[in-house]
Amino acid sequence: MSEPSHYYDELEIRSADQRETDLVTALPRQLKNAKLNAPYFSKIFKHIDAEQITSREALAGLPVTRKSDLIELQKANPPFAGLTSLKSGQLKRIYQSPGPIYEPEGFGVDWWGTARALYAGGFRRGDIVHNTFSYHFTPAGFMLETGAAKIGCAVFPAGVGNSELQVRAMTDMRPTAFTGTPSFLKILLERAQELAVDVSSLSKSVVGGEALPLSLRQDIEGFGVNCQQIYATADLGSIAYESPAKEGLIIEETLLIEIVRPGTDDLAGIDEVGEVVATRFCPEYPLIRFGTGDLSMFLSGESPCGRTNVRLKGWMGRADQTTKVKGMFVHPGQVAEISRQHPEILRARLIVHQRDGSDVMTLTCEVENPETFIGTNEQLATNIRTTIRSVCKLSSEVVYVAPGELPKDGIIIEDIRDFD
Repeated sequence: MSEPSHYYDELEIRSADQRETDLVTALPRQLKNAKLNAPYFSKIFKHIDAEQITSREALAGLPVTRKSDLIELQKANPPFAGLTSLKSGQLKRIYQSPGPIYEPEGFGVDWWGTARALYAGGFRRGDIVHNTFSYHFTPAGFMLETGAAKIGCAVFPAGVGNSELQVRAMTDMRPTAFTGTPSFLKILLERAQELAVDVSSLSKSVVGGEALPLSLRQDIEGFGVNCQQIYATADLGSIAYESPAKEGLIIEETLLIEIVRPGTDDLAGIDEVGEVVATRFCPEYPLIRFGTGDLSMFLSGESPCGRTNVRLKGWMGRADQTTKVKGMFVHPGQVAEISRQHPEILRARLIVHQRDGSDVMTLTCEVENPETFIGTNEQLATNIRTTIRSVCKLSSEVVYVAPGELPKDGIIIEDIRDFD
């Protein structure tokens, strides 16, 4: 890695064809590792020939394992539900996130892959990083610290809270860079202003863990601190990051990212919002088609910064749109099952509303020639309503619209009830 370089390494400026070749070439090896060494994947991929998974199309035929499933899977087989290729005692660290969900950390430099995001944020050898991500139970603090160490930065492990003590430490150590949530960075900058102390050494930040609205970014940068995002999770490490162009989030080079329709294993359309699903090429934790539960979409074109990888638009909500209707849970997978049983339904959205104080469901279905579903094809419409009752244990109204009339925003269940 050359220090003066605008890029962390040459991987960031590969051609799209070379990157795709590199990723899909690695798929059979990682799938074989998962089948041989991780009991969970041995089971779900039992009948899969790893040597045949050599394309995105082949990968898309494998089941998605969702983060939302981990709590129950880990309860049944603690602590990692058989998803790791190493025994617990062979790992470097074990973490617990709310749920609880347990996450492993393997040995190695920058195991979480956050150095690339920090480098894109202007972090360089010799910087002092004020790291306010938590070091307690969860891996966030170590995730960013190990990335900074890979670059050659010194790290102050500040952790969360104690804003006045943190500001005092900043005046003494003169950090040049910050990692943490954007809202806490704003609190520290405002606190320094209230205390009339000088923290002007701080000139750059890489933030994550929460949304970054434009107004919050502007507040931070108003203090003279550049603000760029990292999108990372405790399971996958760095997924995507912002470059100086600040136009979308560039996907981490060591991941293969797909966007699937919520509640399904099926790929979303190229211009459609869906769930972010990642395959990570990490031998200790060989996550294959891991559903994050986050909604996003791919952006077209390449970043103006010169990095050539695909970009995500950013965090656009949660894919788990489960809601309760008349005391019964209804989730996106049930809507997908209804569509599967009726191939005539191209896309569907379940709208939950109220009428005269009672919950009402309406399934809006995109179908060819919707006018035929009323009258001449009424029997088919009746069959759809019967399937809804069978799958959801609830009755629903059904309306039909032409292809393309439903927005491609990733919403499968839209709850518009007003409980105020």
